[in-house]
Amino acid sequence: MKFRFSGHESFPARYTWLPKAYKAILHNPEIFADDNNAMVTLGVGKNMVKSIRFWVQAFSVAQPCQNGPGLSITDFGHQLFGEEGYDPFLEDIQTLWLLHWKLSSIKDDPLFAWYFLLFRWPQPQFTRSEVLAQFTKESDQMDRPLADFTKDQHFDIFLHSYVPVRSKKTNEVLEDSLDCPLNELQFISQAGERVMGETGRREPVYEFNSENGRTISNELFTYCLLDHWRNFHAAEKTLSFRDVSSMPFSIGQIFKLPEPELRLRLERINADSLGLFEYVSSAAVPRIVKNMELSDEIVMETLSRIYQKVLFN
Repeated sequence: MKFRFSGHESFPARYTWLPKAYKAILHNPEIFADDNNAMVTLGVGKNMVKSIRFWVQAFSVAQPCQNGPGLSITDFGHQLFGEEGYDPFLEDIQTLWLLHWKLSSIKDDPLFAWYFLLFRWPQPQFTRSEVLAQFTKESDQMDRPLADFTKDQHFDIFLHSYVPVRSKKTNEVLEDSLDCPLNELQFISQAGERVMGETGRREPVYEFNSENGRTISNELFTYCLLDHWRNFHAAEKTLSFRDVSSMPFSIGQIFKLPEPELRLRLERINADSLGLFEYVSSAAVPRIVKNMELSDEIVMETLSRIYQKVLFN
């Protein structure tokens, strides 16, 4: 599997970037082909232009045009940010969880830090030094080992997408960090400090907050199950509990849901999905059954239910 370690520059995503990029691409699909024009249109510097281009694709709001240069808006992007978009200013916590889901479930060339820490890191807690040591081991096995700067920056972008940067002097959250939408999820938080090996220095310990998954609505959970099924198991009619709880790109791992919480959600999935899915818990191997094909229309309708909007009768 190929991974991405760069492209985001030194900036986590910001609140205004996705709606700005949506409007700019809608007006000019080749907006990012000319840095100077993009800088004027988006009102940011050259490095931020590159970062915005990265994030608008990473969050599945835009994708490369199939017939020619430039970017095109995805159906998902239109539903969120269009003239009658569900949440064009990212005001709903469900939208932020949805963006976390899209970012974490990139199928082709996933972001390494997200893949490694969500799906392969074995503990609920981690420190910067521990993670970077493992990044180095992984990098050394690749065709082109990565520079320390690239690994450091990539980890920092992951971390500060969820944890605000604090001043070393006052410990207050820096203003720029308040502008990162995924911080609001409190998906990761500092859990204390730990002594670093032989150096004796102390460093922050971070942990995934599994309890925060309770703020994920049943409608969003249903959409993510549908999205996962279409992207990773399109030909399958059933999935095992393990497929959705502990495998890479699974709902359980992306949201760090405890197994009891996941089982409770699956037990009501038939009602929550209006019969689209069914959970069979009495079998030797508990499984989820897909009762109908997951068409584009069903995807759009399921997404609309997150925002309690009915598209089709």
